Amino acid sequence: MNYKIILASNSPRRKELLKGLDIDFEVRIISDIDETFPSDIPPNEIPVFLARKKADVYCATMKPDELIITADTVVVLDNDILEKPADREDAIRMLQRLSGQKHQVITAVALTTTAKRTEFSVISTVDFAELTDEEIEYYVERYKPFDKAGAYGIQEWIGYVGVRSIEGSFYNIMGLPIQRLYQELKNIYFC
Repeated sequence: MNYKIILASNSPRRKELLKGLDIDFEVRIISDIDETFPSDIPPNEIPVFLARKKADVYCATMKPDELIITADTVVVLDNDILEKPADREDAIRMLQRLSGQKHQVITAVALTTTAKRTEFSVISTVDFAELTDEEIEYYVERYKPFDKAGAYGIQEWIGYVGVRSIEGSFYNIMGLPIQRLYQELKNIYFC
């Protein structure tokens, strides 16, 4: 079946990445989805839990010919989740913690139709160089990374000057493991 693809995300980065696959899709947003998770859930399971939770909300409005893409990204440092920063000070604190450290970025995706759901997650490791307080403050003031898990966008200035290396998918760190998503969409369309 040829599905109408719906991206359930307002993220400009996810829209840009999905657009790069040259497939038609539309964006559908349901506001105020509860993104809380149980405190005892392991960090690597949180994105799958949240992608599934988002998909469950969209199921009520789905049509049989639609495929909904939901996703969630978390940044994990020393088993702590670095979510989107609450404000400027929180963003600075997060970047100070990431400075000189390796951390994981985990993105989970749920592909949901009325008949089936496929879920997967991808882990990338990012190694940050030591950043000065001045560099961190410059980035936060200029780029205002308040809508980004871990308070940074790898595709922005901080990624240019601060990322020593990555293991895994660059696009996963941006918020959507696009190569894996493409493979999963091919499986749904052509299996």
